[in-house]
Amino acid sequence: MVQYLEAADPLDASFAALADGTRRGVLEQLGRSDASISDLAERFDMTLTGMRKHVGVLERAGLVETEKVGRVRYCRIGARRLDEVTAWVDGYRRLWDERFRELDELIEELKNEEK
Repeated sequence: MVQYLEAADPLDASFAALADGTRRGVLEQLGRSDASISDLAERFDMTLTGMRKHVGVLERAGLVETEKVGRVRYCRIGARRLDEVTAWVDGYRRLWDERFRELDELIEELKNEEK
């Protein structure tokens, strides 16, 4: 069953959508090529209704866009993609890189003092 709480913050919505392995798999698949909801449901061995719910969560988070062509709904990576998530993660990556660099310098200083 798909569980999702509406998040006011787009970043919260993105992380909530990414918290599920199936949705991460859908994004990975759509990163390779657009697909219909039916194709995705078949690929992930789930019901059409279940996949619609997963795609709906991704769509509300702005990570996926859908378009109905005739009777088929096609999915593609959203225009916003993962830019906000990437920016947030990169900020923490820079922070930790700097902290580890400082730790490396401290270790080198302590090694030099021991000699």
